[in-house]
Amino acid sequence: MSGYSVNLSAKAAEWLEGCRDAKLKQRIGAVIDELAANPRPPRCVKLAGEDGVWRVRVGDYRVLYEVHDERLVVLVIRIAKRSEAYR
Repeated sequence: MSGYSVNLSAKAAEWLEGCRDAKLKQRIGAVIDELAANPRPPRCVKLAGEDGVWRVRVGDYRVLYEVHDERLVVLVIRIAKRSEAYR
């Protein structure tokens, strides 16, 4: 299987740039990099009520993303605290 390319939405990129916690930023970056090799890791969950949206948990944060298998692209839609991620 070929690797996927990972793209960030403007909102996700803005969150990553603005993150002041270096350790958290590194953990989330590692998870995003991992999605390129395996867009549906064992710990991911498909969101109910959302068409084609998946999430991966990173501590109190959630990385929401879409997988486009036909183009081999993972689009990270949003990175947010659990309390804000699903709004």
